[in-house]
Amino acid sequence: MRTFDAYLHAVLTDAETEARRDGSATIEAEHLLLAVAAREGTAPQRVLAEAGLGHRAVRAALDREFKHSLSTVGVSVPAGLALSSTPSERRPTMGATGKLALERGFASVTRKKDLHPAHVLLGILHAEVGTVPRALALAGVDRSALLARAQESAAA
Repeated sequence: MRTFDAYLHAVLTDAETEARRDGSATIEAEHLLLAVAAREGTAPQRVLAEAGLGHRAVRAALDREFKHSLSTVGVSVPAGLALSSTPSERRPTMGATGKLALERGFASVTRKKDLHPAHVLLGILHAEVGTVPRALALAGVDRSALLARAQESAAA
């Protein structure tokens, strides 16, 4: 198995675990981002870590985004209340934002052998709208700079 194939399999497996933990029926871009941030010793994980986005920080940013989204529709979450959900027993399927993230990441190369782990991160970061861009914005992350760094990593 190629290095990229092994990486993608590990990320998808970890993203499935994250989706189950969230009680989600689908694996979305945010679950892929959490999985990428958790893959210690990989180029995409280092790019995220350099921006202060370790797994714990990504989870915190996603939780802030969720609370913020709830507040925009008039639902307030009391301070200190932990957001939790019932882990799913069912195996989640790939959701729309997860599929789009992977498609965007893979579209930048013409040959499969040119794919690198950073292409997964690129696909996630290229989203203009959705949970991930909102979470990064609320966390004060310069998404353009992060995207540029991920592109450098993919080219290396």
